[in-house]
Amino acid sequence: MVSLDLSVVNVGLPEIASGLGFSDAGLTWVIHAYALTFGGLLLLGGKIADRYGHKRILLIGLPVFGLASLIGGFAQEPGHLVAARAVQGVGAATLAPAALALLTSTFPSGKARVKAFGVWSAMNAAGGALGVLIGGVLTEYAGWEWVMFVNVPMAAVALALAWRGVAADPPARRRGRPDVLGAVLATAGMTLLVFGVVRTDQHAWGSSVTLTTLAIAVVLLVAFIYVERTTVRDPLIRLGLFSNRSVAGANGYNLLLGGAMASAFYFVSLYLQRVLGEGPAMSGLQFLPFALGVIVGSVIAIKLGYKVPAGPCWSAADC
Repeated sequence: MVSLDLSVVNVGLPEIASGLGFSDAGLTWVIHAYALTFGGLLLLGGKIADRYGHKRILLIGLPVFGLASLIGGFAQEPGHLVAARAVQGVGAATLAPAALALLTSTFPSGKARVKAFGVWSAMNAAGGALGVLIGGVLTEYAGWEWVMFVNVPMAAVALALAWRGVAADPPARRRGRPDVLGAVLATAGMTLLVFGVVRTDQHAWGSSVTLTTLAIAVVLLVAFIYVERTTVRDPLIRLGLFSNRSVAGANGYNLLLGGAMASAFYFVSLYLQRVLGEGPAMSGLQFLPFALGVIVGSVIAIKLGYKVPAGPCWSAADC
């Protein structure tokens, strides 16, 4: 559900634009509002879940996500939908780390752990890949509002299953208060960075408006790094982790892959409909080979996880 919402609205964007009166640049915020709050608050959501209990935070995040989806479906103005998407991102930022932590504690080692993480990865990837197809079908036959409404029954079912099926957490080890300031700085910095780039259709790259916006974004992100290095609270991220080549390499890979996939979903969806004149359902259907490839790749990854040992240590830190 969380990864589905990174892509499900893409095919519905032309209908959303005409229905609510979005400008071309403003339409991008239907995607950005969710991605930025989700990514910016993800680490804080994990720290809060560690401190107050993974199941408890999961049970809070699900209704937040579902309610934001319901409100977004009833949006009458661009700002309403963007705000609902931002709240969805807040809900997702609590759901994802809490669910992953529960998975880790439930399957601590062995083949069961490999299989569990393989299923998790497959669902995560398939949600993003199939979201475009689902969004296209819903937009054409039910209306763009249903790319938001579709989350409501999923959140309700997930809430019922989590309430009954997830074991209660052991007492949490409280290592310090979460670093809220760091989360605010990271989210605000990335939001301003994106805002500055998106607004270059109105203000040139060399204009004072763009340069000022990007400079403030850089200052906020540098301040985030400084806070993470000096805070007396539980930092969102220990920067020393990136001295581990495996961690740095995996994060760099995911950054490039995520950037390529997200931009491809957005631009290809618009190209198919606005340039080639395809309907939403047919546009979504043309993403099906990609979705099937993701599912097949996930199955292969599970099998390789059983057979291929971990890579060699590049340094003492990696070991």
